[in-house]
Parts: sequence; C-alpha cells; structure tokens
Amino acid sequence: MIYHTVLPGIFLSRPNRFIAHVTIEGELCVCHVKNTGRCRELLVPGAEVYVEKSENPARKTLYDLIAVKKGGLLINMDSQAPNKAAGEALPRLLPGLTLLRAETVFGNSRFDFYAETDQNEKWFLEVKGVTLEENGVARFPDAPTQRGAKHLKELCRCVEEGYRACVLFVIQMKGIRYFTPNTATDPEFAKSLRFAAEHGVQVLAYDCLVTPDSMVLDKPVEIRY
Repeated sequence: MIYHTVLPGIFLSRPNRFIAHVTIEGELCVCHVKNTGRCRELLVPGAEVYVEKSENPARKTLYDLIAVKKGGLLINMDSQAPNKAAGEALPRLLPGLTLLRAETVFGNSRFDFYAETDQNEKWFLEVKGVTLEENGVARFPDAPTQRGAKHLKELCRCVEEGYRACVLFVIQMKGIRYFTPNTATDPEFAKSLRFAAEHGVQVLAYDCLVTPDSMVLDKPVEIRY
C-alpha cells in the first residue's frame, strides 16, 4: 500500500486520542492520529514522525499521522494499513484464491475478509495490526480488548461449522524476533488465542517492509504462546 505526499515532522503532544500536535517544516500543525490505541511507547515528545497531507482542503486537519521512528525502527501506526496490506498479500498467502470479500458477517461478528479457493475452501479471516514492540518482541494487544477475544471465539465457531478460519497479525515494522500475545495486559485475549490455535484456527504473524510512504506484508514471524 502506498501513501501520497508524505512529510517528516516532530511529535510534540497528543491532547486526545484523535489529534496530535506536530511540527512540520517549522510550523506547528494539528494532525489526525490514524490510530486510537494508546501508543504511549511510540508517541513521545520529540519523536520523529511522518504525516500524509490530505487532498481534501475542506478537512479540519490537513495531515494524518501515519508512522513514527522508535530507536532504529520505523513503525507504521495507521490502523487502516494492516487490512490494506493484508488484502494485497492474501492472493499469495491463499494459493488458488477465487474470491476475496471484505467486511463479511458471520454469527455476531463482522470479519475483515471472507475468501474462497479453487480447492473448495471457504475462509473467514480477521486481521490485527501490531505496533507494540519491546526488545525485538511484538505483542498484541497494547490495551485490553474484549472485541479481540470475541472475534477469536467466533473464528472457533467458523471451524465448528466447516469453514477455515485464520487470525493474521500484521506487525507494522521489521526487525522482530517473534510475536507473542500480551498476557500481562490482556490475559483473556492470550487465553482465547491459545484456545483458538488448539481448536483449528490458523494463527499467522507477518512483519512488514515499512517506508515513510508505504507498507507491504513481508515475512512470517515465529509465534510464541
């Protein structure tokens, strides 16, 4: 996936979860934050960030904050990017793909993708973006998520009813040694992920090639439960 008109900036503050104050080309600007998560370890005063300039002059905020540097890592923090990158990559992850549809309802959940292959496989797939990194380890989630555990339980139901099911963790950076659920922050999600993996849900984690103006799904990452 590609961004357009990307500019560097310096993060100053985040008055609320929707906006950030960023210095761009020497000017103080109010930017829309494309991630409502906490991101406390990423958005620290003085951090180098990248913003995309909107093509809509009527917008209240002219820029979207899309990426941040953390030490030697460039981390994409756009919460819409994982689905876009996954959608572009699924044809190579699911050989023989004949149908790919976004936002499909099953039971009480709306999954990110429904797919069919020429092997008569029918898949429900849920995508989770990962921005939390600690000493080369990627973790999800960075805050408790009842919705995330609910999705895993529904994926188990998909398997029970004869579908294939997958949760894909899109790690929005390179340089990761392995992925693991964030048990300390959300033990219920970690428990649900282990249960899902033991009951037929395929669990995948992939890192990404990230540049200031792009993010592409790249290589599989080891998962440790």
